[in-house]
Amino acid sequence: MSDTHTPPALSDQELAALDAHWRAANYLAVGQIYLMANPLLTRPLTPEDIKPRLLGHWGTSPGLNLVHTHLNRVVKDRGIEALCVWGPGHGGPAVLANAWLEGSYSETYPDVPRTTEGMGRLFRQFSFPGGVPSHVAPETPGSIHEGGELGYALTHAYGAAFDHPGLLVTCVIGDGEAETGPLAASWHSDKFLDPVHDGAVLPVLHLNGYKIANPTVLARLPEEELDQLLRGYGHDPLYVTGDDPATVHRAMAAAMDTAVERITAYQRAAREDGVTDRPRWPMIVLRTPKGWTGPKEVDGLPVEGTWRSHQVPLSGVRDNPDHLRQLEGWLRSYRPEELFDADGRPTEQVLACVPEGTARLGSTPYANGGLLLRDLPVPPLEDHAVRVDRPGSASHSPTQVLGGLLEGVMAATAERRDFRVVGPDETASNRLQALYRATGKAWQAQTLPTDEHLARDGRVMEVLSEHLCQGWLEGYLLTGRHGLFSSYEAFAHIVDSMVNQHIKWLRTSRRLPWRLPIASLNYLLTSHVWRQDHNGFSHQDPGFVDHILNKSPEVVRVYLPPDANTLLSVADHALRSRDYVNVIVAGKQPTFDWLTLEEARAHCARGAGAWEWAGTEDGSREPDVVLGCAGDVPTQEVLAAADLLRRHLPELAVRVVNVVDIARMLPHGEHPHGMPDSEYDALFTRDKPVIFAYHGYPWLIHRLAYRRAGHANLHVRGYKEEGTTTTPFDMVVRNDLDRYRLVMDVIDRVPGLGVRAVAVRQAMADVRTRHHAWIREHGVDLPEVEEWSWSG
Repeated sequence: MSDTHTPPALSDQELAALDAHWRAANYLAVGQIYLMANPLLTRPLTPEDIKPRLLGHWGTSPGLNLVHTHLNRVVKDRGIEALCVWGPGHGGPAVLANAWLEGSYSETYPDVPRTTEGMGRLFRQFSFPGGVPSHVAPETPGSIHEGGELGYALTHAYGAAFDHPGLLVTCVIGDGEAETGPLAASWHSDKFLDPVHDGAVLPVLHLNGYKIANPTVLARLPEEELDQLLRGYGHDPLYVTGDDPATVHRAMAAAMDTAVERITAYQRAAREDGVTDRPRWPMIVLRTPKGWTGPKEVDGLPVEGTWRSHQVPLSGVRDNPDHLRQLEGWLRSYRPEELFDADGRPTEQVLACVPEGTARLGSTPYANGGLLLRDLPVPPLEDHAVRVDRPGSASHSPTQVLGGLLEGVMAATAERRDFRVVGPDETASNRLQALYRATGKAWQAQTLPTDEHLARDGRVMEVLSEHLCQGWLEGYLLTGRHGLFSSYEAFAHIVDSMVNQHIKWLRTSRRLPWRLPIASLNYLLTSHVWRQDHNGFSHQDPGFVDHILNKSPEVVRVYLPPDANTLLSVADHALRSRDYVNVIVAGKQPTFDWLTLEEARAHCARGAGAWEWAGTEDGSREPDVVLGCAGDVPTQEVLAAADLLRRHLPELAVRVVNVVDIARMLPHGEHPHGMPDSEYDALFTRDKPVIFAYHGYPWLIHRLAYRRAGHANLHVRGYKEEGTTTTPFDMVVRNDLDRYRLVMDVIDRVPGLGVRAVAVRQAMADVRTRHHAWIREHGVDLPEVEEWSWSG
């Protein structure tokens, strides 16, 4: 789309005001890195004014300040609702400086007012014990993006824009960040952005040339090659280049005006005229020197415009008088006496471009999603539960049953559009295809007659990049909506690092009373390790749960529902919850139905409990052995083992315990869901053998329960990296999780039973031997395994 008209040039007065704001932000950014006293330079700097440890990142800050200044102008002049995602990792000094200038910081933290005293506190707290981080973080007003890890800014920005039709999300992408795999994939997000129902994303690629110690790839590309790359991604780039402030201000203002006008025109064409062509969305390529306006040389070496300006350009200020003089000259070059009055307040000229109220970037409710969050209308579970006349009398695909519930949620949110399901090309594979009765798959690119379920306004999002799925959903949740991430279990590891950052964000935000709770990040991990027999070893990894349970216990929850109705109950709880990361592991293949909906709700509320109908206790004495289980396949194997014990060793008192909330295995002092010792001992006993069949790596259960009184009696079976392309039952046999191995474990560990039950043990071993020969001859499992059903 060509320009509708040339934006009017800045007047001299507007230019002076923008430059004043930018200089003030630069001054505040430098002050945060260096000063702990004398914030307005009312006297010459002394070593005592300087922080003992100089931390922070200057190099990216002047560019971020420029974007913030000019975004302020278009927001104020055009009445735009805006949010900015600040990608360059440790650009905290700039974002904090602007929040303080506009007043949103002082409103959030009244002890840091817009006065000389407040400026001093702003400076001192930065990267200081008891203060704030050097990067954009939950403590930063206006932020939804943890800046400590690079790669996710653009996908977060798109997540924020989905279903917010009036929102402009500007995303500043550092040229170092642009080298990461997740960011490279994020450019494809524009193929999923609906100009009718979604907001817009304005990427600003900030090319200052360097990372910590090396040049950046995109900054060294010839301009023609860079332009071809960005156009190939579907963008229409606008270029702003220079090192003269006045020239750059004029060019940046023109670029911002042009970009906003093009975005508005595209949206109007789609919303009012029905145009369905995919827009070529504008973006800005901002090329300014790294460390712009900072020291040009230090100790005879070039700094501005080089990698040396990345962090702290003048490192010896407390000990080197030349460095101290250079720092003071640097700070005074911004002419602070023109920018702040005698009391430290920003002048009218500095604030001329700043919007008011919630239009300020630091005060937008979109950056505090709990302000916008509404309860999710989850349909009654009774409408979707499966009928269970007796345990194990029928079977269903748990995720297919869940798909019906999710369809109901999607339909109930059709008008309000605040629920999405994301996943890497696996929605139907994971048996959630009922969703397509309520919505399609978001898609703005070319469609063909053979395509199915694609829709411009779809709210199922599939792309074969787990990073994009995770980032979209995080941005969506952080701006006040709900969602679910469905993935093959083995490949959830791809987002290990991303979920780390989100968990840290939630943990910190929980400690900030001004940040309201947001909807939980919900994972459905299916196509799991025990039923990836057809795909083989590469698809067999249940370790995401181990990773999650290492994280902050007030945030993480892990559930292993054993059947369809328990999955419904767990999902209902997760979808309604706030400020958690919920991991639900459930199979998609038909699984026996064990519990009615009422029983499932009670069991999930307990998190762990004895299934009296499955054991052989009579209540007159303690059990001889406890069979524990967590996960759908382990539960089936434990019940099959209990069935064998009932037939072959009827005198044995067996208790069956199922664990659906895996954190229940922890002591209560270690996790809010953990069991007190008295409850754990009553359930598992203090001195009886416990044979525990677990869905994942067995040592996790040992780690969770190692301080329990009965830990010496705990024997765990689980996945131990024995996998291949084979039959479903051979997977459990290879990992010694099968029913016959469990019976052998009971015989081996119940005192005195080994001698009495030698024939039974031998029979169990013989079946395992026969199994190996059978599958190699017939390619399927033994008939007594394939045809087994619960008969207790």
